[in-house]
This record gives sequence, structure tokens and C-alpha cells, in this order.
Amino acid sequence: MSDPGSSLAAIAASSALDEEIARAEVYGLLAQLFYAPPAPELFEALRVAATEAPAAGAFLEEPWRELVAIARDTLSEAVATEYQSLFGGVGKPEVYLFGSHYLSGFLNDRALVQLRGDLARLGLARDEANAETEDHIACLCEVMRYLIAGDDVAVANLSNQREFFATHLQSWVPALCDALAAHPRARFYAVLADFTRAFLSVEAQAFDMLA
Repeated sequence: MSDPGSSLAAIAASSALDEEIARAEVYGLLAQLFYAPPAPELFEALRVAATEAPAAGAFLEEPWRELVAIARDTLSEAVATEYQSLFGGVGKPEVYLFGSHYLSGFLNDRALVQLRGDLARLGLARDEANAETEDHIACLCEVMRYLIAGDDVAVANLSNQREFFATHLQSWVPALCDALAAHPRARFYAVLADFTRAFLSVEAQAFDMLA
């Protein structure tokens, strides 16, 4: 997202805006929050984001309100420390952010090979500037964002979104959310996990309706 403030406003007011834009912005936000500790401008935008939806219960209103509330109640330095504690460090992290770990129990395994094949069929490839493998949740959220908001309708369409979502996110991200929710040192990221789970549930229901 190029403008955190306008993007977060789009999420909060999504029922009054184009839902496809709002979906893309949520995936973009998740990508940023899971890829690294939030940059100061993003975290500040999250802390001051609107939490009242235009209609009661609209577009994940309660989990969104909780995410904004935990941001307002937490120092950015504490979030950065939590991120490093959970996902960083040398050797085995406390919580893995890679799909292959949850799908096969090993990093860089068959799940990653399948993902790379699916990305190639979509005409997508890993950015060499990205230090993480393609099965990192942030990378997968960026792919979904492109499949929603991209200009090439031959690639960016509902059929590809549904297939990619089912295979590469729905299949394991709930397990990541469970791990974060249960971790004793997860605070901000436990709430982010709740929001992520709720959002993916809405996505799954919407895709099921299209089947």
C-alpha cells in the first residue's frame, strides 16, 4: 500500500466503497504487518484508523476495532520486539510464517515446489529483493492482492483468486492463527491473528457462494 492512511480508511469504510478495493487493501495490510514490524507511518495510521463502519456489523467491524485498539494501546517498539521474539532470531522461530511448515512439516518442501509452479502458471515470480521464500504469508497476501487489483484480467480474476486462496492460504493460515492465539508472548500478533482468521473466513464464505 502506498498510502497507509487512505488504505486503512478504505478498510474501515469498505461497505460504502468498492468491496474489491477493500479486499485488496486488507491483503496489502496483512502483507505488511506479517512481513516485518510495522513502519512508523503504517503503525501510526493504524492507531488513528476509523473503527466505526457505516452500518453496524459491516465488514469485520469487531475484529477490526480490536486490531486498532491493540495498536493504540501498544508502543511501536513493543510491537517490533514482539515480532522479533515470535518470528525472528537465529535458528527455529517461535512461530513459523511459512506455508510449507504447516502443510508438510518441513521448510522448502513439496508445498513450496507446488506454489512455485502455480505462480509460474500465473506469470508471477519471486522478487529477488525479497528475502523470504514465496510461501511466506506476506508474499501470499501480496499475490492475492494482485489477483484482485491487477490490470491483467486474464490473471487477476475471481477464478484464480478462489483457486489460489483455497490451495495456498485457506489450507494452512488458520493453523498459523491458532499458533499465534495460543502463544503466551503474543499480544499484538494474537489480535492480528484473530483479524486474519475472521477475514479469511469471510473470503472463504464468499468463494463458496461462487462455486
